[in-house]
Amino acid sequence: MALPPPLILASTSKYRRELLERLQIPFTCEPPGVDESRWKEQRLEASRLAQELATAKSQAVWQKHPDSIVIGSDQVAEVSGEILDKPGSFDRAAQQLQWLAGQTHSLWTAVAISSPEGCELFLDQTILTMRSLTQDEIHRYLTADQPFDCAGSYKLESLGISLFEKIISADQTAIIGLPLMATAHHLRRRGYQIP
Repeated sequence: MALPPPLILASTSKYRRELLERLQIPFTCEPPGVDESRWKEQRLEASRLAQELATAKSQAVWQKHPDSIVIGSDQVAEVSGEILDKPGSFDRAAQQLQWLAGQTHSLWTAVAISSPEGCELFLDQTILTMRSLTQDEIHRYLTADQPFDCAGSYKLESLGISLFEKIISADQTAIIGLPLMATAHHLRRRGYQIP
């Protein structure tokens, strides 16, 4: 049986890299070099923004390696129709958590897989209900987890789980940044042996 093409993860995210490593197949990582501000300025709906960015990342790397299979992914948090960016600082993260506290929000995770056969796209929606939080709880959490590079200002794979009342998800790995069940399904169809 012929070996599948080289696999590339179009990402600099340590979270996505660690997730894909769980599938125990060889891959390399390459930064996509996509300027996300161009898409964010268009004020797209959260689900569409995630899909557009995942596709742009996957295609940017695939164009340099057209004999490969390239995975691009993006994640967008949305509450009351507003998109939450990665906070980047303690103060902005505190503002996001104050806004999310006691509310239900969506986390959209899109994956685009580019190959010589074209680009396949799939989308995961996780619905999360955060409990009410005090200022002290927010500050203790942010000091402990420092989720400043995470959409929504929390890390569910860590202490962030304590902030929530309910999570509805078809694939909990999507919350971290790459839905592995769907990704594995798409890669198996392309000849990768998982497991």
